[in-house]
Amino acid sequence: MSQVSDLSTVPSFIRNTVANIHPESHTFMIHKVKDNWVEITYGEALEKIDAISAWMLSLGIQKGDRLSLIIENGPNYVYYDQALQQIGAVNASIYPTLTENEIEYILNDSGAKTVIVGNPFLFRKVLKIANNCAALIRIIPAFDDFEKFSDKLNLNAGVIGFDQVISEGLVLVEQYRQAINAAREAILPTDLSCLIYTSGTTGIPKGVMLTHYNLTQNALNSVIQIPFVTKDDRFLSFLPLSHVFERTIYHIAILKGSQIAFAQSLELLAKNMAEVKPTILCCVPRLLERIHDKAIKSGTSAGGLKTKIFLWAFEIGKKVRLVQEAGKKPGPVLKAQHAIAEKLVFSKIKEKTGGKLQFMVSGGGALPKNIGEFFGDLGIVILEGFGLTETSPVMAVTERHRVIYGTVGRIIPGIEVGIQDVETKKIYTIQNHDNFKGDLITEEGEIIVRGHCVMKGYWNKPEETATVIDADAWFHTGDIGRFFRGNLQITDRLKNMLVNAYGKNIYPTPVENTYLKSPKIEQVFLVGDKREYIAAIIVPGKETLQETFGLKNEFFERPEVFIEDKEIVDWIGQDIRKLSNELAKFERVKSFKIKRNPFSMEEGEITPTMKAKRKVIEKKYAADIDELYAGEADTED
Repeated sequence: MSQVSDLSTVPSFIRNTVANIHPESHTFMIHKVKDNWVEITYGEALEKIDAISAWMLSLGIQKGDRLSLIIENGPNYVYYDQALQQIGAVNASIYPTLTENEIEYILNDSGAKTVIVGNPFLFRKVLKIANNCAALIRIIPAFDDFEKFSDKLNLNAGVIGFDQVISEGLVLVEQYRQAINAAREAILPTDLSCLIYTSGTTGIPKGVMLTHYNLTQNALNSVIQIPFVTKDDRFLSFLPLSHVFERTIYHIAILKGSQIAFAQSLELLAKNMAEVKPTILCCVPRLLERIHDKAIKSGTSAGGLKTKIFLWAFEIGKKVRLVQEAGKKPGPVLKAQHAIAEKLVFSKIKEKTGGKLQFMVSGGGALPKNIGEFFGDLGIVILEGFGLTETSPVMAVTERHRVIYGTVGRIIPGIEVGIQDVETKKIYTIQNHDNFKGDLITEEGEIIVRGHCVMKGYWNKPEETATVIDADAWFHTGDIGRFFRGNLQITDRLKNMLVNAYGKNIYPTPVENTYLKSPKIEQVFLVGDKREYIAAIIVPGKETLQETFGLKNEFFERPEVFIEDKEIVDWIGQDIRKLSNELAKFERVKSFKIKRNPFSMEEGEITPTMKAKRKVIEKKYAADIDELYAGEADTED
């Protein structure tokens, strides 16, 4: 393997790792096959990657052609992605949870020539709409016995199994070796690497064009900010690789030579963590909230001495955290107390994560401050990051030695971030990595950014591109925030802002996060735009509800969307009233309805990144929301 000095294209990362960090015999990926975890070396992966590239070239795939993936995380995603990247083709990934209509839209909008499909359920979706996709020439199922689903269909596109693609490619690879190398060397940093379609909370998805330069610079500059990621680390991957956050983590793992273990599913994540013992886990806030809730419940449910020890341990953990955040070391008494807390409580919680977890990175949404503090007290650092698909994605990430819970960290090198007044468009401040000041606190406004992370634009949508990237090359994120103690702090999305009937501006996310502190509550959806007061749709935690009231699964299968039982309403109401004291009076929930089941992707109510589709929910439950304002409520400001 020749030396690799230029790391400005995606395929250069794995070549550099094999040239300079690990031999080809070193383990690259780990995945579960039946009951066993199977290791895959760099050499085995590169052999398959080159074989798939050879097959693609034999099919006539050229630089710039779009190829789609609708497949779960795993080695097959990596093989296919790396194969198309190194010949200059474009990855147009599709979330596995999308509907048939959304899949059809993305295949047509991108003009995808092939699509690899992960399982029979997804394959049936693709088969239903394949003939409506004019550019599609090959469908590639990555599972056995796919013929029984497609044999009798009159498809315009050909169907070939992924195993056959690899076997045919292995025969072709030497014939196309020179062409593969030439294609890889011909890739420019400014060339398109992928199209990632936005979640579409307000409209149809837009294909975000990210270049090789966008993605490689984002990974390279992120690891400057978090330099402690090493070749000895093991990432556990479970967030979808079709999303830019997990894609960047995958690039960082390859760049640093870290191992990638693939979780079987979200449901089996806890089991998989115990089995593979990851050192790093990247996740979304909701997962951390669930871990927090289960740990609190487990530690306090027994009562008596066990509960007292649990609560005492976290008091000690908090004291140690605050001392460390002040840049000091705990004294001998506190150090001894912490060792006892570690042995009696913290080690048992950590065991469930595999026992080797060094830190977690949280992204894709705001992490409630109390959740970050909980893990900090436990001794597991949560590094928050911030960015959007359009920013490749990372704009800021927490430094391990400067954790300020409730913020998303320092600006990464090579970009500028500004805070702009929403109405006057005055820019209050422009910050970058180098002018960091730990005492900086600014006014609140829209977050704008320019630099290497900003997308090339929206695919086939120049007008939409022009609305978000201005003449001075600033990308307008639509997020509201400020700098707090030098770190970026996010308030909410600009389009989420509610303005009540008295003109008070209310950002839903921090208010919703306040109510999510309740162990009884799983989801909160705030309403109140142009209304006299704030109301909410509340989703209780199913397990907690069942245990508290002895409910069977049949209770959650009833056709009534909302729960009217007075006992349950009063039970939720207790926490609503208690937590409301933490909010300004105009932010407090004055009336609420309890939704029987969570908002879901299947119902089109949330995006794949778990963000509420505000317009969809407000329209769907319009009559129910109106009922929240039918009575009287205290509207004092």
